[in-house]
Amino acid sequence: MRYSTVKIYALALFSLLLFAQCQPTNWHENYREKEKSPFGTHIIFNESENLFNTSEKEVLKQNILDYLIVNYQQEEADFGNYICIKFAANKLSESGINELLRFVYKGNDAFISLNYFSQELQNLLDFSTENLDEKVFSPVNLKEFGGDLSLNNTDFKQHNFSFDRNLRRHYFTSFNEDKTIVLGTQEISASINEPNFIKIYHGKGAIYLHTQPIAFTNYYLLDKENYKYAENVLSYLPDRKILWDPQIKHADYSPKDSSDDRESVFKFFMQNPSLKWSLYVFLFGLLLFMAFNARRKQRPIPIIDELKNSSVEFTHTIANLYLKENDHKNTIDKKILYFLEKIRRRYLIETSNLNKDFIKKLASKSGNTFERTNYLINTIIALNKKSIGTKDELYRLNKLIENFFNSNNHGRND
Repeated sequence: MRYSTVKIYALALFSLLLFAQCQPTNWHENYREKEKSPFGTHIIFNESENLFNTSEKEVLKQNILDYLIVNYQQEEADFGNYICIKFAANKLSESGINELLRFVYKGNDAFISLNYFSQELQNLLDFSTENLDEKVFSPVNLKEFGGDLSLNNTDFKQHNFSFDRNLRRHYFTSFNEDKTIVLGTQEISASINEPNFIKIYHGKGAIYLHTQPIAFTNYYLLDKENYKYAENVLSYLPDRKILWDPQIKHADYSPKDSSDDRESVFKFFMQNPSLKWSLYVFLFGLLLFMAFNARRKQRPIPIIDELKNSSVEFTHTIANLYLKENDHKNTIDKKILYFLEKIRRRYLIETSNLNKDFIKKLASKSGNTFERTNYLINTIIALNKKSIGTKDELYRLNKLIENFFNSNNHGRND
């Protein structure tokens, strides 16, 4: 490569690096825990232990449904507080909401603050909302949306809080008054206040729903007055372990698992300006390198393919056949037959009558708890009675059977 060419290459790289240093303030609402921009949630995420006087905080690296199935088998009444502060909880599926409701019913609590509540969540919790500014996303337009939020509890020293921007007119229009109380309101117009913060009692626990996640972002928590609002809202939750949901994954068995919403390496790069421009510089340098080194310097080395495992391909073919036919009921029936046959062969227990005595005997011989065994057998009985099956039911059954055999059998294979 000539000296003049090297100078041109170096000058181009220097220009791109210099341009990459310009990082204008990101006013978009992202609600990311690691994001220090105005509308990230870096401060509330890092201050949550102090707010709840606890050193226990678990950031969910899997979907809440998968987490509860694996880690919450004993149905503890004081396990923790589930917290989700996002624009929309797209990865909270109907199955995940049902599992979360079971978790709350036993005496735990959940706090969910969203700009958009899915229809599944509204149906299962029996409420509805109205968002008059649902289609406004531009930071320039949202800058004009100021307003007041109020808390109803007279024990708080301050009840009214002013927010100068990005406060959409989002409120609850209906809810079950027999099991719901209003904890806070939002000023919609000069003389109208509507509920924006409610508590829904569910069994021994409660679910707190809030329509303004913007109140928990860095921009407002740097203000002493508005910091008090976030502190007062979260003070309704008891001091105990925090289950913080960053909404990074769909449930493992969910059909949405393969959607484009999942995080990728390139998406992570594009979300950070410095990394984004570093990627641009790298790609530009790669193009220059290819332009000046287009000719091969040696003959290509032929690739010798490994011998294929035909038995694995056959298994994949059969599995794909069932998936393409969408005959989930047939697969569920075969899964149940295989499970019962394995019980007979491993524990020498008759499986013709799946009654309470059978469950006790199976729990004792397998080393599982009675509750886990009872839950699995009742699930099998319920699925046997159905004439059709779904993909969710198939994956859930498979997960329960895997947990049953893997819990206390130390990987024993038959």
